[in-house]
Amino acid sequence: MLIPFEKLRSEFKRVLLSLNFNEERAAQCATTFAGNSRDGVYTHGLNRFPTFVQYIKDGLVIPHAEPTKEGGVGAIEQWNGNLGPGILNASFCMDRAISIAKENGISCVALKNTSHWMRGGTYGWQAAEAGLIGICFTNTIANMPPWGGIDPRLGNNPLIIAIPRTDGHVVLDMAISQYSFGKLNLYKSKNEQLPLPGGYDSEGNLTTDPGTIIESQRPLPIGFWKGSGLSLVLDLLATVLSQGKSTADVTNSGSESGVSQVFICIKPNVGVQTERLIEEIINYTKSSRPEKEGGTIFYPGENTLRTREKSLKEGVWVDEQIWEKVQAL
Repeated sequence: MLIPFEKLRSEFKRVLLSLNFNEERAAQCATTFAGNSRDGVYTHGLNRFPTFVQYIKDGLVIPHAEPTKEGGVGAIEQWNGNLGPGILNASFCMDRAISIAKENGISCVALKNTSHWMRGGTYGWQAAEAGLIGICFTNTIANMPPWGGIDPRLGNNPLIIAIPRTDGHVVLDMAISQYSFGKLNLYKSKNEQLPLPGGYDSEGNLTTDPGTIIESQRPLPIGFWKGSGLSLVLDLLATVLSQGKSTADVTNSGSESGVSQVFICIKPNVGVQTERLIEEIINYTKSSRPEKEGGTIFYPGENTLRTREKSLKEGVWVDEQIWEKVQAL
């Protein structure tokens, strides 16, 4: 079913106000949750909201907690999220990275002891809207085996890279597993198979069945062993730069809480030459013949803008059962 964006946002805000969020913090979180669903990332919008509420009730997210600075040198800063809402902590740290990069050309803000940031792309868009290149990543609970292993020891550790562009920002937002667990659960709820193999069954065979992958806990890393290595180094960077919890520490705690994140900004040269270079690369990529007749090649973030426009015009798609569950909170 379709719900107007403002109705979705106001419902999130109502629930958060009842959970001791103040007006400003409730509004910001509600806008982000609604915006994620508006942009087609339902897994970290409406679908994730009941889990967020439960984390608050369990004391794993503290509504009023704010980040505190713990260290830094030059254009590098370290912050403690104090288990505050991940959306607010991440937005704050990306804003710090933007401010520092505007003064110094580059910045790195590392954050420890924070909660799930929901859609990581949100903070890539935040940097691009400010005219800056944004790079950010987070570690997670262990939910993917290392290459050659069976037991989960790596996180799907999302990586976001955003490049500002006049005619639509380029924003890559990807988990290190072929499909995030949110996406696997979405396909499972719709009783649909994955378009491509996304992991293994209990016997070690590649499969497109999302339920089987969730049960085996063996999602496929992107690029096979290369994705496994990328997940590992992202965990290393997030942990070392923030001095926070590693994927192992987060996993051993029993819940995906207290994760570590990094926010990097770079101030690009602004001008006709930069715009021309960006357009040359995008146009060259799009000049490839489509695999299927009538097919279209998209750059990262292009479909997001199309979905956003459609959602604002026609309404935001919601899972009716989850929507009813949120209304009952």
